[in-house]
Amino acid sequence: MSTLTMPVTPWWKQRWPWLLMAGPAIVAVASIYTAYLAMSAPDALVVGDYYKQGKAINQDLRRDHVAAQMGLSMALGYDAATGVLSGRINRKETGPLLLHLSHATLPDKDIKLMLVPDENGTFSASLPLLERSRWIVLVEGPKREWRLAGSWSWPAQRGIALLPD
Repeated sequence: MSTLTMPVTPWWKQRWPWLLMAGPAIVAVASIYTAYLAMSAPDALVVGDYYKQGKAINQDLRRDHVAAQMGLSMALGYDAATGVLSGRINRKETGPLLLHLSHATLPDKDIKLMLVPDENGTFSASLPLLERSRWIVLVEGPKREWRLAGSWSWPAQRGIALLPD
């Protein structure tokens, strides 16, 4: 009686061990890359003085009520071709306006402008090209006694209407 012997190949020459090891190897590489991404970029959304900002919310609400009592509203628009931000406020005697455009995630891209409305309440200001983003818009009076705020997704929305909350 003769026995048939098959040639035995070493494990590293077979495909099944490599296929079984590929999944955990891919997960290990992906987790190292994810850890690198998490550590290399600081999170701009986290605020160190969250308690102080929480207390300031009540003051902001009071300023919203003042804007509502004054009957304020404002419309803003941006023309990318000319690089001009223009708008109109419905009251003429507000004085100069402080406009703050806050980038949703990157504080270094924030824009602050001083706007001076004419006798009709219209104003315009030269503005470099706005980045495609969601902007938080805040308009305040010269003494910061009132405010109008809103969220603006540019360029999906060509303009924004700010009403008191």
